[in-house]
Amino acid sequence: MSTLLARRTQSFAPTDFEALLARVHAIGRGEVAANADAVDREARFPREAFAAFRDEKLLSAYVPREYGGMGLDVAQVAALCEALGQYCASTAMIFAMHQIQAACIVHHALGSEWFRDYANEIVAHQRLLASATTELGIGGDARSSICAVKVEGGRFTLEKQAPVISYGAEADAILVTCRRSEEAPRSDQLQVLVRREDCELKPLSAWDTLGFRGTCSPGFALKSAGDARQILPAPYAEIHSRTQHPFAHVVWSSLWLGIAADALSRARAAVRAEARKSPGATPISATRLAEADLLLDSMRATVHGVRDEYSRLLAAGDPEAFVSYGFVIRVNNLKLNASQLVLDVVSRAMVICGIAGYRNDSKLTLGRHLRDATGAGLMVNNDRILGQNATMQVAIREG
Repeated sequence: MSTLLARRTQSFAPTDFEALLARVHAIGRGEVAANADAVDREARFPREAFAAFRDEKLLSAYVPREYGGMGLDVAQVAALCEALGQYCASTAMIFAMHQIQAACIVHHALGSEWFRDYANEIVAHQRLLASATTELGIGGDARSSICAVKVEGGRFTLEKQAPVISYGAEADAILVTCRRSEEAPRSDQLQVLVRREDCELKPLSAWDTLGFRGTCSPGFALKSAGDARQILPAPYAEIHSRTQHPFAHVVWSSLWLGIAADALSRARAAVRAEARKSPGATPISATRLAEADLLLDSMRATVHGVRDEYSRLLAAGDPEAFVSYGFVIRVNNLKLNASQLVLDVVSRAMVICGIAGYRNDSKLTLGRHLRDATGAGLMVNNDRILGQNATMQVAIREG
């Protein structure tokens, strides 16, 4: 574990990464932004954006270089998510969720020959990875499963009632959490990579939501069978604490930062237009802009701070660091702060832009930004996270 993660520090050189980031912005201004309204309006998968991502080999961005991937670190992947968030939140969210699952494989499964081969497959065929963590009957608790994997004769079978599988119908594989066996308690979980061709997905619900419409996240009854080697070798408790939980909050918060940054950019354009009408006079909206920029700066510092801390811990490879109450609380606080600040910044930008921000047919429209921002607090509900923090605050010991 520590050797692998230490190797990940030998990633893209700064100049190479800046060139990659510029290409991602070019895709953002092109294929992503050009189709963002249609993706939102039709609640459809952003196929044009992901065709461009595949052309650039971006779906293997986090796969180590020895397997043919880019070998980016978490800070660099988060920067890509932040960039994409400026153009289409749904596209950025799908990209982020895919990278979370890629990280689960990279951090926890490359000791397996089967998964080393699959890492090569991700690179060669630009496989899109989704996840099925939640389950009917357990609410949003990712650390509890009712379904269990059954293994016999080197084969597994698995059935799960999943209330949400984001872009499940479009994914090439789904990482599914489940109990280790039918006799195991709900918290004794494994993660299984289910190939789309070996998977039956029966829709349980539709996806007609206020925001993040393009993530296409209905519920499914999932049924699959496959090679038992597709079970990740690490227990899910380890995968969750070292990767799934912190990586998710880092990349989600980064794309929310992108939403907020673009909203403020539109607000700044509105203030400049107003200032040009009255040369020599500072419009009152400029004061509101300064206040919103203060919030955005605070959001950026929070997101980048936890992102960089997590990157350092991954490089150090100390497994105890990821289960400490202090680190878990900081990761939870990142999600709480970022999900609240993105909504605050976008709402303030709407006030600054006025009717131009409110209209759907305006160049300064902020309707999609506002609707997507409201979803940030609902993904792993903030009340659930606050409850977890409260429990840890009682148990934590000073010094």
